[in-house]
Amino acid sequence: MRRIELAGRQVPVIGQGTWRMGEDERLRSREVAALREGLELGLSLIDTAEMYGEGGAEQVVGEAIAGRRDEVFLVSKVYPHNASLGGGQAACERSLKRLGCEHIDLYLLHWRGRYPLAETVEGFERLREQGKIGAWGVSNFDLDDLLELDRPACRSNQVLYNLQARGIEYDLLPWQQRAGMPLMAYCPLSQAGDLLHAPALREVAERHGLTPAQVALAWTIRQDGVIAIPKAVSSLHLRDNAAAASITLQKDDLALLDAAFPPPRRKQTLQMV
Repeated sequence: MRRIELAGRQVPVIGQGTWRMGEDERLRSREVAALREGLELGLSLIDTAEMYGEGGAEQVVGEAIAGRRDEVFLVSKVYPHNASLGGGQAACERSLKRLGCEHIDLYLLHWRGRYPLAETVEGFERLREQGKIGAWGVSNFDLDDLLELDRPACRSNQVLYNLQARGIEYDLLPWQQRAGMPLMAYCPLSQAGDLLHAPALREVAERHGLTPAQVALAWTIRQDGVIAIPKAVSSLHLRDNAAAASITLQKDDLALLDAAFPPPRRKQTLQMV
């Protein structure tokens, strides 16, 4: 599986998302099994957040990685309303308890809130010095936000990115590539999955004997410095996701997708879900 550097570690270009996990106890064993199977397939980056299931997703992740923490690059996120100097410390400690470990590899501010960025960053740096996090970053930051942040220690920005949400290609993605800051793409298959029914996507998939989801993922990671974090809870989808990391789309494939989903020609408001 193709890998890139993130926060000083080599990670796969496709990881595992956990949004909507931990919300239904009846699904817990299936979700834990899916994350474990993903690890076996090389999907060793797991992304979660205290917001997901109000801590439930972190508990699912904690159960899945028990006894194999060293295999995982673990990402979690703090609520903006918890991102004060003291609030971030307490939130991180709660996340660590739910995750059943002593260290989060990358800790992100989920989106901007009322606390000054400088205060949040100070809290992150304290957590890093304490060894509770390895590095920190942000999520749902547009280019102006990153320029205001102006911190080389920010190791990643996680944003919405898929064929239907290409606005970041105009300015944010190129800037992050120049800065050497990997971009983590959430919802790479779109939020409701309606993207997978697009005729152009299905045509490219049929050309190469792929699934539409594989084409969408291969498209998302086609550029340097992009990591996709789709959620999957079935063996079939996990295997498809892992295989997508080795797919290279051809020029005519990309042209067809560009025609159906045109790249941005001007600055667009950052999309979020």
